[in-house]
Amino acid sequence: MGSTRGTSLSRRSLCGTAGAGVLIASGAIHLDLYQTGYRSIPTIGWLFLFQVIVAFVLALAILATIRTVISFPLAAAAGALFALATLGGYLLSLRVGLFGFREVRTTAGIVAGVLDIAAFAALALAVLLSPFALSLTGLIRRRLTDSSARGMPSPRAPLATTIVAAVTLVAAVLLVVDVLASGGSGSPAVAGGQVLRTEHAGGTTVLANAKGLTLYWFAPDTPTASHCSGECATYWPPVPGSVTAGPGVTGKLGAINRSDGSKQATYNGRPLYTYVGDSSPGQASGNNINLNGGLWHEVTP
Repeated sequence: MGSTRGTSLSRRSLCGTAGAGVLIASGAIHLDLYQTGYRSIPTIGWLFLFQVIVAFVLALAILATIRTVISFPLAAAAGALFALATLGGYLLSLRVGLFGFREVRTTAGIVAGVLDIAAFAALALAVLLSPFALSLTGLIRRRLTDSSARGMPSPRAPLATTIVAAVTLVAAVLLVVDVLASGGSGSPAVAGGQVLRTEHAGGTTVLANAKGLTLYWFAPDTPTASHCSGECATYWPPVPGSVTAGPGVTGKLGAINRSDGSKQATYNGRPLYTYVGDSSPGQASGNNINLNGGLWHEVTP
């Protein structure tokens, strides 16, 4: 009996420690994303900060109560549900968007999603290895054994373990499906030849694309080359093709060739971008933030 309890405690400690560690890793990724740009996005920035705080608090609570009978399973269960909820928020923002913001497919987001699934699986197993869960499982097994003795079939695995495995599998499948279905770019690009216009954002007159979204320039760029490509371009979609000036737009418009062979519009020698954090005219959440290797600024006509 003592050996069995010791083995159970060892496994519970291993799962709980692993789950807490993965929860911290997921929180660290969200903290980095928050600091490097997401904090400027209305509502979403606060949600990222909330996720970071709760992830670290729950992880510390799990580690602090790992040898307790009641507190640990409660903390581990809260951590497992929180990890699942975080994943759900990410998938929902990829699929339909949240609070006017639609997430884009990035390496950091995918890694965070995988970590959330791993955290749920590890912490859910830790809960199942708690004394209360083991006692309940033992009771169920005894009843199933009695049923089997009466000629009724007995399942090979406890129901709770099967449910955890099924939820983990479904979460992994949904992550793969939504990531593959999501586009690799942020705000929808408008076809070349669009007419630029002006908008008011935060009391400032800014240059905007045909949909009214604020345009930005990237400090590391040069008049002949863009230094934002790959994952950077998912957060900052380049304004494609040639553009023309609408009312109130002064200055020199042009275009450069990007490294992938496409054309990108320029204004006064600066390549133009929109920002994934802006969803409607009048927003300039990407202004004066340091993201993807340099400072971003709104374009003023």
